[in-house]
Amino acid sequence: QVELVESGGGLVQAGGSLRLSCVQDGSAFTFYVVGWYRQAPGKQRELVARITSSGGANYEDAVKDRFTISRDNARRTVYLQMNSLKPDDTGVYYCNSVHEWYGSDYWGQGIQVTVSS
Repeated sequence: QVELVESGGGLVQAGGSLRLSCVQDGSAFTFYVVGWYRQAPGKQRELVARITSSGGANYEDAVKDRFTISRDNARRTVYLQMNSLKPDDTGVYYCNSVHEWYGSDYWGQGIQVTVSS
């Protein structure tokens, strides 16, 4: 079983920044594709950014020029640097990790990000 622990959320004013962290326990972290998802109030969970095992990244269009996803394999951690935050970025952010060979799929508990206007 793989456990994901998110941290770094909170309340920030529009235009501010936050950095989310997702730490994955267990071995073989380098074989996992890790994504950050957001669930806004009353909406479905959606993909914000994803990073492959080799470090390739893709982003939701609305965050492309503001968010950066990165990974530190030695620390088994994926980061989401969020700059120029907007009220629309508010929601619960979830870390998701999928093994690229076996498809085993894990979720963190989620962390609240609130951007005030």
